[in-house]
Amino acid sequence: MTINDVKQMTTNDKLYYAKYNRSKYNYNDILDELKNCTVCPRNCYANRFTSNLGYCKSDASFNIASIFAHHGEEPVISGEKGICNIFFTHCNLQCTYCQNYQISRNNENLSQHNLELSEVIDKIVSILNTGCNSVGFVSPSHFVPQVKIIINELHKLGRYPTIVYNTNSYDKVDTLKQLEGLVDVYLADFKYINSDIAEKYSDAYNYPEIASMAIKEMYRQKGSSLIINEKKQAESGLIIRHLILPCNIENSIDILKYIAEEISTTVYTSLMSQYYPTINVRNDSALNRTLNAGEYKRVVDAMHEFSFHNGWVQELKSQSYYLPDFGNEKPF
Repeated sequence: MTINDVKQMTTNDKLYYAKYNRSKYNYNDILDELKNCTVCPRNCYANRFTSNLGYCKSDASFNIASIFAHHGEEPVISGEKGICNIFFTHCNLQCTYCQNYQISRNNENLSQHNLELSEVIDKIVSILNTGCNSVGFVSPSHFVPQVKIIINELHKLGRYPTIVYNTNSYDKVDTLKQLEGLVDVYLADFKYINSDIAEKYSDAYNYPEIASMAIKEMYRQKGSSLIINEKKQAESGLIIRHLILPCNIENSIDILKYIAEEISTTVYTSLMSQYYPTINVRNDSALNRTLNAGEYKRVVDAMHEFSFHNGWVQELKSQSYYLPDFGNEKPF
């Protein structure tokens, strides 16, 4: 940042910048891209070292709502000891039905969740010390520089857990390329293949184009193989997740068709029936109910028809299992 840049700042912006400039951690090069942020596909060009923030309303700190051992992921992700999941605040998608809405809304002031890097590392290490051997970054697309810093700090300590990038797939290919060699497992949502639905539910008309390119990049890095260790935990690979929404079954079937034709039928897929309506969709006639058995069967049948070989399905009763409360120390 130049002297002229500082002169043009407001008093409040100068306070923001001073906070980061005093950082005892020498990660200026990694964080520099947040001065003109194009980390995610929103391309806001916001200076996240100031109070003039972009779409996600996230600054340059470690905006983390919760760090804890989570047992609710796919069996090969959670393992016996769970995965140390790091839940970032805000999001570069604003899904109307998001189960994590307490921490994902961009119109909420979540500054109370800003942590120091030392706090983040201490919490992760304390969980790794319990026997957990993987670290997951949840909703990380708008925090990739911070993700790289956390991984680097763990490596400095001689800690090399399996790194899981748990993403909505609204990611830039160029940003994902920066993670090659750092991320071991991509756990990637594929939400929509229909642009109108993507705009309606997630404020992202270009989601199908962006997500398909992002997942193809993840596939380039990892291929179809999911490497699983003797403890039956994934150590490397790609898992494509899809949450089936009620009244949107054709979208789900079309996504499976796209994966089969454009990526691979041998890639690992996770077909989720766990959708549960939050208070935010109580007035939405399509989304204010859970998935019914007939809807789920249609999608599962399509999965078999397209000859997918690897992955998981859920029981419908899982709809009440995954409701978090981020007011608690352990939300799930």
